[in-house]
Amino acid sequence: MNTQVKLTESTQKLLCCPVCRSKVVWENEQFQCTNSQCKSNFPVVEGIPILIDEKSSIFSFEDFLNYKDTTFDFQSQSKIKQFVSNLLPDINANVKGKKNYDKFLDLVMQQNARPKILVVGGGIVGEGMEDILSNPAVEIISSDVSFGPCTALICDAHDIPFADNSFDGVIVQAVLEHVVDPNRCVEEIHRVLKPNGVVYAETPFMQQVHMGRYDFTRFTHLGHRRLFRKFEEISGGPVCGPGMALAWSYQYFLLSFVKNKAAKNFVKAFTRLTSFWLKYFDYFLIDKAGTFDAAAGYYFLGKKSDRVLDDRELLKLYKGIQ
Repeated sequence: MNTQVKLTESTQKLLCCPVCRSKVVWENEQFQCTNSQCKSNFPVVEGIPILIDEKSSIFSFEDFLNYKDTTFDFQSQSKIKQFVSNLLPDINANVKGKKNYDKFLDLVMQQNARPKILVVGGGIVGEGMEDILSNPAVEIISSDVSFGPCTALICDAHDIPFADNSFDGVIVQAVLEHVVDPNRCVEEIHRVLKPNGVVYAETPFMQQVHMGRYDFTRFTHLGHRRLFRKFEEISGGPVCGPGMALAWSYQYFLLSFVKNKAAKNFVKAFTRLTSFWLKYFDYFLIDKAGTFDAAAGYYFLGKKSDRVLDDRELLKLYKGIQ
């Protein structure tokens, strides 16, 4: 087993114990908590540290030591299936992601010319992130609860194993619906961000279950804003529109009639071929008032703040048509 840790030395120094938040050190080919009352040890698998608190997480060390399927099963993605999938039109349209990421990067670079950015749920590349990943001045730390092509650290977002004020930016794209306690995860994001650190989040609203048992929550626009109430909003709103939401509903309506894997694959292919065009309406509808009530998903871009958004102020931010 390769135990050479993929995290940079400077990032390793920021690591902390997810159990007690004390400093951890690299000894005997594992990370060890320096707190004599805690003494937790954390294994490394193929150069990827496994820093989770087994007592509070829904995951265990065994899940990763034995390469069990967690949220994603990257090993089962056959090349033939990927090839066929790439030939079919997509029903998804992330209308604002690329522009939002450009703004996020600009804000982070204003804080630090060589920023550290933590990606929560970053086992695969998020849509629109390409320019950030290709910027040589940026250090990306991709964490996840599954082994993916980008995973550098296994950790649970409920207990992020980094010291307070560690990062210039945090990205959490299409993740908060898959955690059991989104509020706690956002509190952790707030904790590990530096003062005025920047967060970028995308979370679905009108989208069906898409990760089996690891799928828990959806947010309206105001619900999403309240989740980030300890952040100053720079911008926020629909990121994927009602056209995409309609295509997903159509697909899942037809999937309700079938059970076996072959039939499900056929339905998914059929619905992609017959409903992909709906997403193009979103480029026209994305900023309309009605979309704030019917979007497939919302985004939030904001800065860490000491001020908490009051719920009465929150109500004034409604932009829909109800």
